[in-house]
Amino acid sequence: MDVDIAIVGSGFSGLGLAVRLRREGIEDFVVLERGNGVGGTWHYNTYPGCACDVPSHLYSFSFAPNPDWTRTYSRQPEIRAYLNRVAEEVRSHIHLNREVTGAQWDGSRWHVETSKGPVRARVLVAGTGPLVEPKFPDFPGLETFEGTKMHSARWDHDVDLRGKRVASVGTGASAIQYVPRIAPDASHLYVLQRTPPWVMPHSARPISRLERRVFKRFPAVQRALRGGIYSARELLVLGMVKHPRGMKLLERAGRRHIEGTLKDPALIAQATPDYTVGCKRILPSNDWYPALARENVELVTEGVAEVRPHSVVLMDGRELEIDALVFGTGFQVLDMPVGKLVRGRDGRTLADTWNGSPRAHLGVTVPGFPNFFILMGPNTGLGHTSVVYMIESQIAYVLDALRTGASTVEVKPEVAARFHAEVQRRMQGTVWSTGCKSWYQDEQGHNPTLWPDWTWRYRQRTARFNAEEYVVT
Repeated sequence: MDVDIAIVGSGFSGLGLAVRLRREGIEDFVVLERGNGVGGTWHYNTYPGCACDVPSHLYSFSFAPNPDWTRTYSRQPEIRAYLNRVAEEVRSHIHLNREVTGAQWDGSRWHVETSKGPVRARVLVAGTGPLVEPKFPDFPGLETFEGTKMHSARWDHDVDLRGKRVASVGTGASAIQYVPRIAPDASHLYVLQRTPPWVMPHSARPISRLERRVFKRFPAVQRALRGGIYSARELLVLGMVKHPRGMKLLERAGRRHIEGTLKDPALIAQATPDYTVGCKRILPSNDWYPALARENVELVTEGVAEVRPHSVVLMDGRELEIDALVFGTGFQVLDMPVGKLVRGRDGRTLADTWNGSPRAHLGVTVPGFPNFFILMGPNTGLGHTSVVYMIESQIAYVLDALRTGASTVEVKPEVAARFHAEVQRRMQGTVWSTGCKSWYQDEQGHNPTLWPDWTWRYRQRTARFNAEEYVVT
């Protein structure tokens, strides 16, 4: 198959670019999706309670508004249904069950190997995102466990946890959603915690039929609401990036949430973080602390020494007999799989080039990889608002690059290096540099994940493709 543009992945990034290409009158492209359905992380993550922690009206495309959201914070089935509706506009371009196994630049085109044969493309776009491949802890003996094992991102709905002794590993965004759902079914649930998260009261509520009718009849009302939500969320940049001490106000709200829900002083101490709010992802939930307070739930803060066929052994020697292990341990963000598949001009992979610390100019282009664009690439993640805003900014940048009509574009090494140095300089003094360890950071303590500034400023910088920063043929 020969095409002009090959897009890998059909989540928000891949679908968004595909729709915008078609609306620009560009039809010579394909979307390569390894799964049997579109939606990316919202296709694969189906665990109980799965939902978005960004308001629905902001966690959607500005060019594909949805007046029919039923909740202010949407759940996974509704988000997946929304993305399926968006995909209808480009359905003929989407190739499902076609996994990309490698890609090599030959000097003029990309040779993309897939599970259903090769694809040749002038332009290659990685829309796989960082929240793709489940990450498992390296517990000694994990492979010997004989009970049920599953990751939140690959939930096995055929497994019945009723009456089972369950150990859940992790207390991040996924765990705080599924733990309250499985706790009533388990005979005993051990929640294995490395560090406690900051959990805030959740303002989620149903959206009334009247509101939905108004949004449908008067789209400007929904656009105004979206703008208001964006502006309110953007204010968090003041505390996260500009003045981390300002997060004390939010910290007091978090402490009130803990102490107003939990009554056991020992449990309160275990559940209270000792780092600045925002250093790790802030999580909204009204169910997390009540779940921890259940009689059949135990919060375990001792580390894991090893896993045995029917138990978990803690560092203090205590052995927990269990029937199932559930992992809410996140994703391979810094070693994302696409990095091992894509080989640039000199034959080196992205992973070789990055060496454990991803970097890209504006989070989109990498020296040595001509005509290659990343959506949701390094330093474009967010801790306070919707990544869809960033994705739309990157899509606009890619489209502007395509409008140049150049046969090849490759970012200059000095330009990419300058951008990386600037971002890491800006990272100093942010809330993410206040001392906590998180999945945002690489082994050297650098943060190659988040954008350390206003998101509107990122949009300004990606509004136009600057050909002077590139080697253009």
